[in-house]
Amino acid sequence: MSGVAALTGILLALLIGAASPGPSFITVSRISIAASRSEGLAVALGMGVGGAVFGSLALLGLTALLLQVAWLYLILKFAGGAYLIYLGVRIWRAASEPLVLPETGRAGRRGLLRAFWLALLIQISNPKTAIVYASIFAALLAAAPPLWMLVALPPLIFCVEAGWYATVALVFSASGPRSIYLASKAWIDRLAGSVMAALGLRLVIDGLERQPS
Repeated sequence: MSGVAALTGILLALLIGAASPGPSFITVSRISIAASRSEGLAVALGMGVGGAVFGSLALLGLTALLLQVAWLYLILKFAGGAYLIYLGVRIWRAASEPLVLPETGRAGRRGLLRAFWLALLIQISNPKTAIVYASIFAALLAAAPPLWMLVALPPLIFCVEAGWYATVALVFSASGPRSIYLASKAWIDRLAGSVMAALGLRLVIDGLERQPS
């Protein structure tokens, strides 16, 4: 397989993974609807940076460390699961609170930074993502890939992740989705909170099941 074909296959696999529903999708869509388009785009940037970090770790072979040092992997899994459960509970508890939309549709610098860091924490809260990246690389990268590919992959991964979630932010910050959300905020937030907490619980349970007997 040529270098360009391998790179294309990797980016396509990562795009399919990004498009699958999960905590990242919930976060981007919810913030884009409930806050502002600019905060949704800030979240997309955070997701892109998180993806680039995981991609870099996989390329450096640090994911092998997570697989070999079982207790480190379990700690990261429990911490990530607990964080997602915490976010899910927060979303559920705030479901009945009235929503105050920004008049200008813009967020201040503090709001943008908060949205960015929230997204980055959510993106890196699941260490399994790094393992998925490593699996894709192992399947599609040559044993000794050219230097240009190793240099190009992290920024391209950022473009795939940030580009997809920026599209999600633009779609969900439109007036139609926002009107639907405002009409059913309590139920939508409770559903989003439940899914977020369930994903976190799944991480914790998966960690418990993988503990050495």
